[in-house]
Amino acid sequence: MFASKALRQAAQHAERTPSIKFLGKRTIPAHIDHTPQPHPASPTHSLPASFTSDKGSHASFSTYRDHAQQFGPLRKTIRATEGAVGDAAGSQLGPVHPPKGVFFDRSELPARFHRTPISLAEIEAVETGGAAAFA
Repeated sequence: MFASKALRQAAQHAERTPSIKFLGKRTIPAHIDHTPQPHPASPTHSLPASFTSDKGSHASFSTYRDHAQQFGPLRKTIRATEGAVGDAAGSQLGPVHPPKGVFFDRSELPARFHRTPISLAEIEAVETGGAAAFA
């Protein structure tokens, strides 16, 4: 019984052809121009100034990305300039006090804005899905 099952499986695998056909080793075509080009949907139809100027120009997108700013430099080796955001640690900036009328936390608001306390009857109604209100 097991021998016929093993033979049947071996026959299926021998005749099996893969559904994915590979064409061969992938190579980058030499006839494609890899120089930076503006995106076709760009509103200005031009590259950023750092791509086109001789001073600080970027030969590829990866070198442009190394110097791009998002929420600070994307690369850790670039140091922020003096006085820039993220230049100093938060502890070095000193205490932060909100201006008059601005509150950082709900507990600092006047009493009229505090949450009203929940009664035991309301807690019971929530926990029982309202069934205790009819009992």
